[in-house]
This record gives sequence, structure tokens and C-alpha cells, in this order.
Amino acid sequence: MNTSAHDGSRAGYRRSAGSPRGEARRRELLDRVTDDLAANGLVDFSLRRAARAAGTTHKVLLYHFDGAEDLLRQAVFKLRERRIGNALPAIAARGGTLAEGVRAIWPILMEEESGLRRVLDQAMGLAMYDPARYAELGREASGQYLPVLRSLCPDGWTEERRAQVAQMILATLRGFLLERLIGEDDAGVAAGFEALVRTLEREEAAV
Repeated sequence: MNTSAHDGSRAGYRRSAGSPRGEARRRELLDRVTDDLAANGLVDFSLRRAARAAGTTHKVLLYHFDGAEDLLRQAVFKLRERRIGNALPAIAARGGTLAEGVRAIWPILMEEESGLRRVLDQAMGLAMYDPARYAELGREASGQYLPVLRSLCPDGWTEERRAQVAQMILATLRGFLLERLIGEDDAGVAAGFEALVRTLEREEAAV
């Protein structure tokens, strides 16, 4: 991925003043760039590629966004929103327990569109490969996912317990998705997931 300065990412162009018309244009451009990422991934992403996808110039993008990295961050944020939005109907239709909620989410993650999964995996890879530059991609991911997972926890739990269990679920599901990607051991991942569900059942049953 290329977000270097020669793309004009810090050229200091005038930013959008936030007018309704400007905000509508910003959202339109962001939607186009987000769709391009979902289709083509993060490899070779640059401000100029984003401009082509949006049907505009890099100077126009710099009017609305604070460079290529800001544009990338916002597009990845929208893709995570899409993932969460895909899971919400299943969560709403779930049974009443935490384990049932996690079980409802899992098929959505396993069967989601390949482009969405690829981009979000690549974004996490960037956060690990170059944390000084892309750590925000990882922090924002947790910030988006954890509230959903906390909402699945029983009402009587303390906020601390909700946070602890939500962190465990997030880390474990991430690990399963990564193992499925690189290890190609679907049976092992399925067995591990069932162990997670049993752990959650015991956690919820604990006084």
C-alpha cells in the first residue's frame, strides 16, 4: 500500500468547511472509495487510486480528507460498520443467552463476502506490521466491535465483567478467523468455537 507524501497526502490543501453540501459530497466520495477497497483490497492503495475510484482528482479528495491515511481509516471504518450491520439482524433474532448471541454472530463472520473479509484482514495486518503508522486501524476496530459484544452480556453483570468477557470473545473470534485463513483447518476452528461457547455458558452460569 502506498500512502506516501508524493501522493499529496500532506500537501495542505483547503479542507471542506463542513457545509451540508460539502458533507454530502464527502460521503459520496467516501462511499466510492469504500466500494473500491471492498472490491480490490488494500494492496497498492494510494490517493491517486482512490481518486480514480471516486471519479475525481487527488486534490478534490484532499479538500475533503486529511490525506490518504485519513481516507483509508474512514473507509475501513465504514467496512467494519458493514460487518456489524450484517450481524445485527442475527443478534436481534437470537435467544436470550450470551452463548446464543455469539453463536448467532459466528455464521455471519464465516459466510461474509470475501472482499469485506479480505480488506478487514489486510487492515489488521497493517496495524501489526507498522503500528507506529497504522495503530489507529486496530484501536478503532476494537472500539467498534467491543460495544456490540458487551451488549450481549447479561444485564446483571458489572461493567468490568462485561468488558473482560467482551475482550475474550473478540480476541478468540479473531484468532479463529485468522487460523481459518492461514491454517485451513475448518474442523479445528469449529471445535475451538464450540469450546468457546461452552466457556461462555459456564461464565454466564457462574454466580
